[in-house]
Formats: sequence, structure tokens, C-alpha cells
Amino acid sequence: MTQLFPLNEKPSLSPYKKGDVLVLFGELFTRGYANGLVEEAERRGMTIVRATVGRREKDGTLRALNAEETANIPAPFINVPMEAGFDMEPDSKGVTPCQQLEGVKMSEWDKVQLDWSSIEESQKNGTARFKKNTELFLKELEQYIPAGANVLFAHLMAGGVPRTKVIMPVLNRVAKGTGDRHISSQALMDSEIGKLCLKNFQDVTADTFKHLVDLSTPLRKKLEASGSHVSYTAYGYHGTEVLIRGQYKWQTYTCYFQGWAKMALEKHAEDFAKQGIHCCVYNCPEILTNSSSIFQGVEVSLYPLIAAIHKDAGDKKHAEQVLNDCKALLKDDVTLEQIIKTTDDYLTNDLTLEFTKFEKWPQHSRQDQMEYMLKNSDALFDMHKDPKNLLTAVLSEVVFKSCGYVMLHDSWQPKAPVAWIGHDLVARCM
Repeated sequence: MTQLFPLNEKPSLSPYKKGDVLVLFGELFTRGYANGLVEEAERRGMTIVRATVGRREKDGTLRALNAEETANIPAPFINVPMEAGFDMEPDSKGVTPCQQLEGVKMSEWDKVQLDWSSIEESQKNGTARFKKNTELFLKELEQYIPAGANVLFAHLMAGGVPRTKVIMPVLNRVAKGTGDRHISSQALMDSEIGKLCLKNFQDVTADTFKHLVDLSTPLRKKLEASGSHVSYTAYGYHGTEVLIRGQYKWQTYTCYFQGWAKMALEKHAEDFAKQGIHCCVYNCPEILTNSSSIFQGVEVSLYPLIAAIHKDAGDKKHAEQVLNDCKALLKDDVTLEQIIKTTDDYLTNDLTLEFTKFEKWPQHSRQDQMEYMLKNSDALFDMHKDPKNLLTAVLSEVVFKSCGYVMLHDSWQPKAPVAWIGHDLVARCM
């Protein structure tokens, strides 16, 4: 278990300067954490080297982006398909793990028996492909690093849900199912499908970081020998501290399926730090992203940022603007204080606290706990004028911008290989 290490003080400006290089190891999508890191690096005059995970053809072939797809991507851009995982990787007979699940009905999801020797072969092939493409990426990267430039590698890889039809309905029932439609996360993880998910999660979320650091060792040593500084960052989630009844306390979303992979990611960072490598996994607060929307309830932990902004905002004028933007999205008879009371009551409820134990993270969910979370999530949605236009979008922007500042400037000399950015620090860095 990683020891909780919250960063509380706003980092001072790091030595990163114009001409230094931020390398995005993974694709930059909209409404994601990495956008804040890119914005902060651009403010420092750094060069941003972008990457892609590539795209899949209808026959499953992985390819680089075409001219139309690259038209709006700023240079420098390295067009090597950096997709990770093995769910669509064929074995020696041409069969992929996803193909093993073709035609599986929802009623049969927990009875599926997979060919694990085939899956292990696909996993081995997927790892070999990813490492080969990483080497190609790093070779092309060298031309974009000027003499004397410092380099920050930002690991953006996450996810790994197998791309097959039966998975999403199951995940929907685990994350949103109530009554007879509920499926427990333990039941999913104990199933063949769940075991496949866990393997692919680790390959995508954790082991890609290990491959990056390992394979970039010759480049890192070459740069450091010439006086340059090299660091690595990665995005984690392991719960975060939020303001609950006036005190910052650790809390989390349960069940967080990526949790086991995120802990493996943390372990990689700890191992590399022992070798003297500058690296850190930053456990960031939840935000509303395109990928997190399936997991209703994750956004409940974002609302307390209102109270943190009111209490600890570093820029009072900016804070006032953000809070006014939030108020404008609520129904006329709803106040920000009511939002905070709802989240305070939820986060201090005995049922929630039963599933908020740091030493047991990640815990599996239970039907009564999930239903209570979803009930509170719905109640908060209902306080808005438009349930599709939530104040969590406004707050998410504050989070990813503040996290970008913290990660860029702390990463020069990380205080720990695994660190937490809580709502207190997010507010102070506004």
C-alpha cells in the first residue's frame, strides 16, 4: 500500500524555460487532465511534442493517422501509433481476445470461459508491438530536443476496457445498476471477463510507464550527460482530500475499476525513484471527462471544491468569477450552500464511510452503497437548471489547470514518487 502523501503547498516556479520540451506520451484529448499540463508548459514557452494512439481499421489493423486526421494537430507531432493493451492483438492463429467474446449475450457474461493460453500470446504480442513502437517514437523524438533543452515526459496512457459489445452493458450495470439490474463489482472482477479487464488495465495504465522509462534510458542518460534535466510524470487516481464539514479529508469513488492498475503504476514510480530517476505519479481529484461519464457518482466528490475555493482560493477575483459561474447553472431556488450540505451529508454518512478506507483501497462496491451514491448524484443533478450543463464542468476546468501547474513545477524535483493533489492545493493554485 502506498503511503498517503498530500502536496499542500503551491510549488514555486521550476527552472523549465523557453525551448525546453514537454513530451506527451499518449494522445491529447479534449476535456482531460493533460490539457492543464500543456497550457502551463506553453505559458513557460516549452515545446510540446504530441503523439497518437493511432486508429483501427474495420478489419482491426492498427495504423498511424491519415492526412485528414493530422490536419489540426500542431507540430511537432510524432505519427507512430502508440496504442497500448492487447484486447485487439491477434495470437498466432489470428484470434484476438475481443473475438473470443463475439456473440456473447448479456445473459451469459458471467459464464464465459476464455482461452487463456491464446490471451497470454496476445498479451505478449501486444507488449512487443508497443515496445517496438515506443522505440520508433523515441528515435523520432530526438530531432525535436535542442541541445541543452530540459525534457519532461508526461505519461497519458490509461484505460483498457476490451472493445467488445458485451462489456459496456455489464459495466453500466456495475456502475449504474439498481435493484435487479445491479451487478456487483466483485462479481465482475471474479469473472473471466473481469480478469481480462484487469490484465488489460495493467498493460495500458501501468506497464506502459515502465516501458517508457526503461526504453528512454539511453536518451535520458545522453541528455543528462550533456547537462540537461529529465523528469517523468503520470496521472493517478487513489482518492483525494476534499473539504468535508470544514476539514480536508481523504475520500474516494467506489468501485474504481482502474484502482489495481493505478497501484501498479505507483509501484513502478517508486521503483524508478529508488534508482535516482525524477518521476512522480500525481493522484489528481476527479473531474468530469468523456470517459468518466459512464461512472455516475464520480462527480459527487467534485462539488466540495466549491467550499475549498471559498476557503483557500489563491486568486480571490478568479474565485468569485468561478463561484458566480457555478451559481448561474443552478435553479433559482438552489444555493451553493445547499450543494455543499448535500455532499457533506453524503461524504459523512456511515454507508459512504464504510467504503472510504484508505488502507483497503480499492474496495469493491455493494448494492446499497451504489444506490445511495446514485441517489445523491441524481439529487445534485436535479438542482441544476439543465442536467446536461453541470457546474462540475466549470470545476473540472479549475482542477485540470491547477493540477497542470502543480505537476509541471513539482516534477522538476518531485517530493515523492507518488503524491496527492487535493482540493486545498487546487484552490491555492487557481
